[in-house]
Amino acid sequence: MAVKSVSIRIEEEMLKKIGYVADYEGRSVNSHVLVLIRENIKAFEETHGAIEGEINPDVNVKPTHK
Repeated sequence: MAVKSVSIRIEEEMLKKIGYVADYEGRSVNSHVLVLIRENIKAFEETHGAIEGEINPDVNVKPTHK
C-alpha cells in the first residue's frame, strides 16, 4: 500500500484545538486526523454502501492512550 502526503490549509486556532484533542487522545495530529478520516469513511459506507477498494476503514486505527 502506497502512502501519500497531503497538505491542507487550516486556521491557526483550529490547528491548536485539533492538536489539543490529539494530545488528549495520546496521538499526533497526523494520527488523529487519520482516525477522523477513517471514522468518516466508515460512517459514509454504513449509510451508502462500501466504496470500492481494498482498505477497510478500521485498519491501522491507533487506540487512545487515555
